[in-house]
Amino acid sequence: MSESTNPTPKEWVREAYGRTAQGKGSCCGPSCCSSDADSLIGLSEQAQAIGEKIGYSTEELAAVPEGANLGLGCGNPVALAELQPGQTVLDLGSGAGFDCFLAAQRVGPAGKVVGVDMTPEMLARARVNAETGGYANVEFREGDIESLPVEDASVDVVISNCVLNLVPDKEKAFREIFRVLRPGGYLAVSDIVLLRDLPDEIRNHPGVYASCIGGAIGKDEYLSLLRSAGFSAVEVVDEVDAGALLTCAPGPVSDLLRDFGLIDATGWAASIKVKGRKLDHEEIDDDDRDCCDAVLGCDGSRVRGVQQRKGCCTFGGLSAFLLAG
Repeated sequence: MSESTNPTPKEWVREAYGRTAQGKGSCCGPSCCSSDADSLIGLSEQAQAIGEKIGYSTEELAAVPEGANLGLGCGNPVALAELQPGQTVLDLGSGAGFDCFLAAQRVGPAGKVVGVDMTPEMLARARVNAETGGYANVEFREGDIESLPVEDASVDVVISNCVLNLVPDKEKAFREIFRVLRPGGYLAVSDIVLLRDLPDEIRNHPGVYASCIGGAIGKDEYLSLLRSAGFSAVEVVDEVDAGALLTCAPGPVSDLLRDFGLIDATGWAASIKVKGRKLDHEEIDDDDRDCCDAVLGCDGSRVRGVQQRKGCCTFGGLSAFLLAG
């Protein structure tokens, strides 16, 4: 962690997940309730049980290198994405590589999977796992979701598993996801959203933040930000209560919860599965195309900052049609 006297949420997350990568505890999900959370055997057993609970099949859990599944997710975005052979997939917050390896099996040798993570310890573990499993079509990159080390319009599908809630600037992250998707591409993510506002004392606690709750935003705001970033056909495919993530948060967090009467946190948070698409050019009708054409540069390229939204464009949140005047 930084030597700063005021660590940032990213530093909280980097330290917590760095420890998890080294087998020194889990930071997200029901595994934090177990007394075995600080042992490698305990983590492995918990990860298997958690994986089954959140939607992975026995076959999927057995199909990846040992140590790739750390039990950190809240769903199965690989199944949600319905991946096809030959696709290029980007996994945000790829951890030890679990979802990347499952995705690689689905897209096959003609496809490619890129995992992005900001935690060096996780990246090191993922790369060892990739080598152990012989995954030639998987690559791991160090980077920030708010500034992805990925080229424009270069991936077909973006997946993520209980990670976007940890990103401080979600609006910027969603716009980055939209940027790297090809026209016609889509995202399929599992994530945590809030159903009620948390007291600041709980929201700003490092343990709650790293446990995938403190940084979460409301469901309506989450979906609105996706649409504002340019995504169409945004839908919640599934939703289950995730209040247990609060009551299971590690260490002194439990004392905080008792102070606020949150012994039972049912109804405070939800785990959702979300999908959204980046429209293909052919899906924009002529009227909407005129709107977008109005803000094209002289060389035919779009003015920087303009993004397609529901078949039209937005620029700084305003209609391109209005800007064109």
